[in-house]
Amino acid sequence: MKKLINDPIRVVEEMLEGMVAIHPGLKRLAGESVLIRADADEARGQQVGLISGGGSGHEPAHAGYIGRGMLSAAVAGDVFTSPSPDSVHAAIRAVAASRGALLIVKNYTGDRLNFGLAAERARAEGIPVEMVIVADDVALAGAGGHAGRRGLAGTILVHKIAGAAADSGATLAEVAAEAREAASAVRTMGVALSPCTVPAAGRPGFSLGETEVELGLGIHGEPGVRRVPIEPADAMVDRLMGPILDEVHADRVVLLVNNLGATPTMELSIVARHAIDVLERAGRRVERAYAGTFLSALEMAGVSLTVLPVDDRRLARLDAPTDAPAWPNAADRPRSPSSASFPPPPPALRPAAGAPQTATGRRLGAAIRAAAEVLIKAEPQLTELDQAVGDGDIGISLTRGARAVLETLPACPLDDPAATLHELALTLQRALGGTSGPLYAMLLLRAAAALRSNDPTAATTWAEALHAGAVGISELGGASAGERTMLDALFPAAETLASGLHAGKPAMAALAEAVEAAKGGAEATASMSPRRGRTSYLGDRALGRPDPGAVAVSLWLRAASEALQAMD
Repeated sequence: MKKLINDPIRVVEEMLEGMVAIHPGLKRLAGESVLIRADADEARGQQVGLISGGGSGHEPAHAGYIGRGMLSAAVAGDVFTSPSPDSVHAAIRAVAASRGALLIVKNYTGDRLNFGLAAERARAEGIPVEMVIVADDVALAGAGGHAGRRGLAGTILVHKIAGAAADSGATLAEVAAEAREAASAVRTMGVALSPCTVPAAGRPGFSLGETEVELGLGIHGEPGVRRVPIEPADAMVDRLMGPILDEVHADRVVLLVNNLGATPTMELSIVARHAIDVLERAGRRVERAYAGTFLSALEMAGVSLTVLPVDDRRLARLDAPTDAPAWPNAADRPRSPSSASFPPPPPALRPAAGAPQTATGRRLGAAIRAAAEVLIKAEPQLTELDQAVGDGDIGISLTRGARAVLETLPACPLDDPAATLHELALTLQRALGGTSGPLYAMLLLRAAAALRSNDPTAATTWAEALHAGAVGISELGGASAGERTMLDALFPAAETLASGLHAGKPAMAALAEAVEAAKGGAEATASMSPRRGRTSYLGDRALGRPDPGAVAVSLWLRAASEALQAMD
């Protein structure tokens, strides 16, 4: 691996430092991987706040689009990893006032979960928040069995339209409506000529033969719809434009030719020339054509084409002035003066801690410790499973979360189970990141709410809490039982525990049956076609191995059960 970096672990941190140093209109939110407008204090009282973000490695997205007339803030996760809900929440609090905030999110599971959870927290604090999902990838049109169309370079056009609407003084509802209309109309398709290398991985995410290209890929190196032999540029453009024109029927359009990272300007111009010709021969009037690096995939060689229908109003939004540094007309606009970082938002109050005095508190502490310890021990097993069916990070992520739980546990009020689970939910959403963070946070937040409303010493209350947590995950992630996720272990466990208690079985006997139900549910995922998350793009290639998230649930549930049995 040859990259101009210092430490793979610090690439995002040092990148953010460099962006602030280069662009005086940007400011770092202290303590967070969040960049905001330098004039955010003034702007937040005058207009709707616009926030986007996601994994790093897509530069200039998203920080390059911060400025008057575009984004108010951008939240950066690790390379190709969704940022945490805490960071998104901090961004909302920094740029949103009474006029509220709009979150513009690409349709990837981790981004939807983390931004969605942050929005839920902000709304609970009285901040109006709307969220718009961009899913412009035509490569997956009509194909089932996956997590839906991906968000690609069309997201940048949505940023511009929403930003101009917000800058004009439009209300949150009006800005969200324009953004949703643009998101529903824009279409994109891409092709990769080479893979990319995540710095921490040190090797390419996939391999291509000398004469192969990946058609219809996403922006994280995940597979496309198929591999085809490389052809002359005009023929490749025809392959990309065909599916787009099947869905875009407007007479007036704009075209965005996007460099995926390592495509020379010469080749972009060759591609743009033919794409414009294809559109015009199809009877479309190309009102604007943008070419450059808008949303990259590290150093991937390749290009994506985006087409957006326009009318006079939408075109005016695209032409409206902005000082965002990465938008094509930004160089002609004055930038805001540089200033120091904003202070971080005040920390949330934590519940008072103390050693457990009750049997419930002692049992809860033992169960949590056992669950965390088994996840740490199972890291190699879960990593191996995830390498076969996902991106290989679940073992490391859950270990990181488990260690954070063990560090937090001594300060938790174990005699108050609801408060303890609420505190651990916040711990996990900070420590886990990616997709697991918001899912486990939602599990514990909903369980805490159930415990708060009922007798926490009753076994039936814990059965209700487990079921409420599973339902919360389903609502947040959009998954259901039978779709090869952690829910395929959680729902059988919750239902078996509840039915056993209802039948009058002793609590520990009902829990033991619930553990076996979770194990059986996890094992059953080996024969399920994935429909959620990045595994969904593998289709039937994932068959034969159980879902690592479901396996993790069965492991920690068994460990907690055995710890409780040992105390009886």
